[in-house]
Parts: sequence; C-alpha cells; structure tokens
Amino acid sequence: MDLTGSLTWTRQPRRFCLEADRVSITTDPHTDLWQRTYYHFRNDNAPLLQMETEERYFSFVVKTDFSESHHRFDQCGIVMYLDADNWLKASVEYENERFGHLGSVVTNHGYSDWATTAIPADVKTMWYRLSRREDDYCVECSPDGVSFTQMRVCHIWEGAGAIRFGVYACSPEDSSFTAVFTHFAVTECAWKAHDGQQPEE
Repeated sequence: MDLTGSLTWTRQPRRFCLEADRVSITTDPHTDLWQRTYYHFRNDNAPLLQMETEERYFSFVVKTDFSESHHRFDQCGIVMYLDADNWLKASVEYENERFGHLGSVVTNHGYSDWATTAIPADVKTMWYRLSRREDDYCVECSPDGVSFTQMRVCHIWEGAGAIRFGVYACSPEDSSFTAVFTHFAVTECAWKAHDGQQPEE
C-alpha cells in the first residue's frame, strides 16, 4: 500500500526523495531530537515526515535501512512527534564498528528518557511497529517484518487527541548519511487489549 502520499514534512531536510512506498532522507550534520534530561541541552531540529490521524486504535509499520550510517549517533527510525516537548522515537544509533544502540526515547512535557540495548554493528536494517491504544503506545521491532518484539510500552500525556506519526533521520554530530524507509503500512491495532489484571474500580 502506498502511504507516502499521506506523509507531509513536519520539518523538511535539504536532501530527500519521495517515491511510492520508498522514502530516503539524507541527514544534515548536527541534527537531533532530545530534551533536557542528563545532558541538559535541548535539540529539536531533526527532519520529520509524518501523517496525521485522530484514530485511537491502530498500528504503523515501516522498514528502515541505515546501511550508510557510519558516525557516532547517526540514526533513523519511527517517530510520533506532537511538538518539541512531547514525542517518542525508536531507532538504531550507530556507535562504532562493533555495535550500535537499538533504543527508544519518550519525551513528556519537555523531559526525555532513553531505553536502549546494544546490537551487533552488522545489523543494517530494522522494522518497527508503533501501536496506539488511546493515549498509550507500544513500540516493537523486528529483523524480518514478521516476528515483532516489544521494546517498550509508554504513556504520552498529550497523546490522547489528534497525533502525527511517521519517520525521521538525523546525525547529531558532524556527519551525514542517507536513510531509506520502505514497506509503509497502517493496520488495525496489533497491540491487543490487556487480558491480565483488571483495573481498580
């Protein structure tokens, strides 16, 4: 399904290519998304290509190819960006020739966190699935687009109404690379309702 026609730039890079079911973004140096926590700086200039929806239950899937990443912190992945202080992202960040960081960041009211795990540097592609259930979100990843593994479940305080979601790429240091996104899909919510402990009355 061609979803690229539904995507618009929240922040446009200088170099990109939009085709049916294929998007490439060439990053500019010193672009990033982060707010305050630990590092104390605030970076909010990464390019974002998103679509908007008020649908409260859905899943978004995309494949990322970051074969050209080569410098510390080069990254690309999925994003759900409302404004500078409220967003989430998931990506693989290049670290060195031995390993990268598969991780996710959730930013609520201007403070970011970072949940991450090391993966081998020879991993050059990753699938992601972002699922929404009202103002709660689930981020999953997959090496093949078939079997997905949960990365995190989170709450977005400002994420109950209309939202924007899609893809991003950036190079926080003095670097540039081209990230490629394919196999875009929006489906019914693959994150099923919880069937364990019931909410308190």
